[in-house]
Amino acid sequence: MALGMLDRTPPPFFRQGPSALTRLMFFSALALFLMVADTRFQLTQPLRAIMATVLHPVERVLRVPVDAWQGGAEYFLGLEHALEEEAKARQELSAQAARSARVDQLMQENLRLRALLDLRPALKVRSQAAEILYDAPDPYSRKVIIDRGARHGLALASPVINEAGVLGQVTRVYPYSAEVTLLTDKEAAIPVLNNRTQARSAAFGNPNGAGLELRFMAGNADVQVGDELSTSGVDGIYPAGVPVAKVTQIDRVVESGFARISLVPLASPDSVRHVLVLEPVGVQMPPKPEVEPPKPVVAAKKGGRK
Repeated sequence: MALGMLDRTPPPFFRQGPSALTRLMFFSALALFLMVADTRFQLTQPLRAIMATVLHPVERVLRVPVDAWQGGAEYFLGLEHALEEEAKARQELSAQAARSARVDQLMQENLRLRALLDLRPALKVRSQAAEILYDAPDPYSRKVIIDRGARHGLALASPVINEAGVLGQVTRVYPYSAEVTLLTDKEAAIPVLNNRTQARSAAFGNPNGAGLELRFMAGNADVQVGDELSTSGVDGIYPAGVPVAKVTQIDRVVESGFARISLVPLASPDSVRHVLVLEPVGVQMPPKPEVEPPKPVVAAKKGGRK
């Protein structure tokens, strides 16, 4: 067969459409458009809710062998620890009896003082227990997933705490699970109160993902290393008096007029499994009064009738 009679066209498998650069630019623009649209209009929120509901049984099934292994190991390791804790608890029980009596007296005195000053009674924050299932898949954020969701009465902005203090806040709710943004996330913020000076400020997550920091503090602000910060309770979300963080480092920058204050959270999220989800305080707060718009002022005409 002559070489000129051979078919030199490439087979269909090797035929190329648009160039690789064209496809890269198209799909990059499409991804950027979808991210912006999802951020502005929450287009994928229903899809996320459906996927979370569908995958929830699968997640629970896949966690069965892990939970069984962890449960068996914790049983043998915790047996000896439980015996030690029992002996320690018996010693503390006698001390707590006297402390409980003093607390009851203080509560009664608090009620009498509030009645005397005609103040509204303290808010009773409802709560429910939850378990951390796993960390969020986003490596650039500090978020965890808990096993409580909208079906359990969980609401957005619910504070999440443990026995040491505040851990974070519920930022996304699914039917059977919820996403909790930790305080150390770069987008987290919480109003705090210095227990020593009673000065209010705001703590923000460190952009480096380690600890927290106080921003917009004057260079001569009365803040010392070791000061403990708690929730101020003025945001309508966190109840007042819950421990948040401790001051670890203060860098007073004279040129800028502000101080760089580093904090460490009192509740370590890396060693927590069981948490307590609180109801936002704003649910029980009275509604804000409606402000009437100012009435227009009509300028008086100069002069009058003669």
